[in-house]
Amino acid sequence: MASFATTPGCSLTGHLLVATPALTDPAFARSVVYLCAHTPEDGAMGLVVNRRLSQPVLDDVLEQLGIAPVPPRRRINLCAGGPMDNGRGFVLHTSDWSGDGSLPVDRTTTLTASLDVLRDIADGNGPAHALLAMGHASWEAGQLEEEMLHHDAWIAAPATENIVFGADHNAKWRQALASVRIDPAWYSATPGHA
Repeated sequence: MASFATTPGCSLTGHLLVATPALTDPAFARSVVYLCAHTPEDGAMGLVVNRRLSQPVLDDVLEQLGIAPVPPRRRINLCAGGPMDNGRGFVLHTSDWSGDGSLPVDRTTTLTASLDVLRDIADGNGPAHALLAMGHASWEAGQLEEEMLHHDAWIAAPATENIVFGADHNAKWRQALASVRIDPAWYSATPGHA
């Protein structure tokens, strides 16, 4: 039976990728990735949403970027978005805000790489929910499907506002697995064995 992730023309854009217990790579073990773009032909790009970034803190980032006020009137989560391009920031947010450099992911979520959204957030405005991810994760064409089907590395799950934007980073992995009725204790860490 084919997975919806491997059906020709099917996209996982706007879904979560949840690392299975079989995925032991330290860069992605127990991670939850929000997929901002995916096609089997072009590959995928996403942001890890459950790895809190302890340094730098949001105030330091805003100060480096020359965004006032510091401290900001409003705070958002700062995440390690993935191992690629980790000096670059991406703001993932609800679609109630848009500006230059905003790319709609789906009808509820937008990705913005311009500073305008951070200026609005620091000023106490901006989108209802947002997070700043430093870096991203990416897969070449066919790579994600290979990891899902032949290495049991990832499970697709629906994205919810609570999992994507919630403040409890430690709970997101289990919440995402629970959303597709998987208990990690039941999952075999050996691919192909139940």
